[in-house]
Amino acid sequence: MYLADRSAPAGEQGAQGARHDRGDRGEQGERSAPGALSGRTGRVVAPAVLALGTVSLITDISSEMVTAVLPLYLIAGLGLSPLGFGALDGVYNGVSALVQLTGGHLADRVRNHKLIAGLGYGLSALCKPLLLLAHSLGPISVILALERTGKGLRTAPRDALISLSAPPEAQGRAFGVHRAMDTTGALLGPLAAFLILGVAADGYDAVFAVSGCVAVLGVVVLVLFVPSGGGLPALPPPSGPAPAPEGPSPVRVRDALALLRLPRLRSLALCAVLLGLTTVSDAFVYLLLQRRTGLGDQWFALLPLGTAAVFLLLAVPAGALADRIGRRTVFLTGHALLLTGYALLLWAPDWPALPYLVLALHGMFYAATDGVLPAAVAATVPAALRATGMALVGTGQALARFVCSLAFGGAWTLWGPGPALAAAAGGLLCCAAVAGRVLRPAAPGATPAGDTPPPAAGDTPATDPARSPRGPR
Repeated sequence: MYLADRSAPAGEQGAQGARHDRGDRGEQGERSAPGALSGRTGRVVAPAVLALGTVSLITDISSEMVTAVLPLYLIAGLGLSPLGFGALDGVYNGVSALVQLTGGHLADRVRNHKLIAGLGYGLSALCKPLLLLAHSLGPISVILALERTGKGLRTAPRDALISLSAPPEAQGRAFGVHRAMDTTGALLGPLAAFLILGVAADGYDAVFAVSGCVAVLGVVVLVLFVPSGGGLPALPPPSGPAPAPEGPSPVRVRDALALLRLPRLRSLALCAVLLGLTTVSDAFVYLLLQRRTGLGDQWFALLPLGTAAVFLLLAVPAGALADRIGRRTVFLTGHALLLTGYALLLWAPDWPALPYLVLALHGMFYAATDGVLPAAVAATVPAALRATGMALVGTGQALARFVCSLAFGGAWTLWGPGPALAAAAGGLLCCAAVAGRVLRPAAPGATPAGDTPPPAAGDTPATDPARSPRGPR
């Protein structure tokens, strides 16, 4: 089984499944033709993907301006301990994880992904200027929790919009394009923060103020240029046992819970949780790199630029490669690269190139995983529950990273940074081995338990161009 098992789930139940199957058969020629990347959208990249990428680019400039200076502001400026920062960073991500479920379910229930995503972007934009008024841990924690609430609301609906605007065989490329644009914002945000800190007398407050203005611009672009769900191309959902009908009836909570009966989705969620438990927060990676290399505080805000630059260059190629050779291979390779970066931080000599190597590996990790995982989820979940399915996996991963932030901050405080990172690296190695087994390719002709054979005609190895001609790997 590939990651998200690139073979689609088994055939639809009842008359509805038969209709989708006939539709797939009618499109065999287009799907199997060489270079038929555009599928039903008529374009290599749908306008909705480009519009959402622009919104993410602008919003990420705003968010990363704050993220780039926040660790130093809290630890050096407010005197927060590594344990305290780990707790705050965990809350920062844990709140987002819990709200993802609500955002995904609401988007599917009201059938307006743009509306729920817009509420999330708007709430995050409102929180940025509030940081100007907070100068202690309590208020900052509340503001960051609200900002992450906005992120949680928007993430699943946004990813659902992307998946519904791209054909199944180009999901990895579509998410890669979006993540590349998103990462452009992540590249520009720390650079903007660095420049502001260099010219403004009250540097941190200036960063927070400019960040709020940029976030408002992102909301404006979303409202004006991103189509609502009704404006997206009509794509048939992935074939499989649908937990809820695709008709006009509202999506219920029990329909969402029924998604967990899909074996492939359960496998994805399990692996996302296991690997999230041993993925050290970006902020801790940058703090470790600064301490290891003796980098001056004034250069700290530039460290995320290295990760973002590599991510930007490789996001689209990695997504296209995942569509071609299998998402499992690319996803696990990304975690192997992250493990190599941990090893360099722990044991490499003090090479001048060490910071560049670690940041390059960090960016390659994100390029190989950040867009590949939602593309994998999209292949397993019916269109009517797309946002909910993405929220289930995303919530599990984010909660696991919340636990990792708490544990790593505590281990750093008790044992020091080196032993804490060594423990995380050992855990990542073990969890990656488990994930490799859980997501291993199925034997040719085998059907995972709980699926109903046969697969839809358009998803057979002979007609799906997203599948390697040499079969499962």
